[in-house]
Amino acid sequence: MIDFFPARTVAIEIAGFPVYWYGILYLVAFVLAALLLPRLQHLRKLPLSKSEWSDVLTWAIVGVLVGGRLGYVLFYRFGDFAQNPFVVFDVRSGGMASHGGFLGVALALLWVMRRRHWDEKWAIADIAVVPVAIGLACGRLGNFINQELYGTVTDLPWGMAFSGAEGLRHPTQLYAIAKDLFIAAACFAYLRSTAERFVAGRATALFLMLYGVLRFAVEFFRDQTGVATWGPLSEGQLLTLPVLAAGALLWWRRGRRSAGSR
Repeated sequence: MIDFFPARTVAIEIAGFPVYWYGILYLVAFVLAALLLPRLQHLRKLPLSKSEWSDVLTWAIVGVLVGGRLGYVLFYRFGDFAQNPFVVFDVRSGGMASHGGFLGVALALLWVMRRRHWDEKWAIADIAVVPVAIGLACGRLGNFINQELYGTVTDLPWGMAFSGAEGLRHPTQLYAIAKDLFIAAACFAYLRSTAERFVAGRATALFLMLYGVLRFAVEFFRDQTGVATWGPLSEGQLLTLPVLAAGALLWWRRGRRSAGSR
């Protein structure tokens, strides 16, 4: 028996097996990445074949899933993890962290590039940031469908009602989608404008800086009930500061290395 939309978080149920919206949207993100990566590589003069890009994507998928899940548990549910480490495998309860996903993807890409003895790691990273940003937008669409991670109460005309929340709220999931699509567009525009003369790694730095600034801003509108805070900063903002700092440092260091090689 096939049951369409049996629950808010479940898109389809086949013979009692639920297919979650998150799973569908992650699949969409991975398919888009598979289509985009080979088509974008000319912007950084990369010679990778389709099979080599498939290898990159496979390891990136492992990195984002493992890193995202571990990041969520360690950053946001460390108390539960300390009592029961097997909570990591309780994926039915949901939970992925973009910060952990970043680390997971970075480590996975380093692994595959070392294994294949590729030297173009920063150029590959530059190409990857566009599908990564689109993938983040897909994840936030999942948050919107699930009616989670909504914002604080607002009287603005675009305020929305969410299940289990009192009053109209900022649709922070939609803010985050707009943020991620803007980052994808900005990074793509930067890749195109610097295709003939570029500094490898700077598109990656631009992605990190834009994500850091915009994620920090969106957090001001997100409902922080039940979330740890550190003075005026939410936990999400605190975790975003190293991302911003890493982007600024990478931009400076890659530019300095490029200038020194002339």
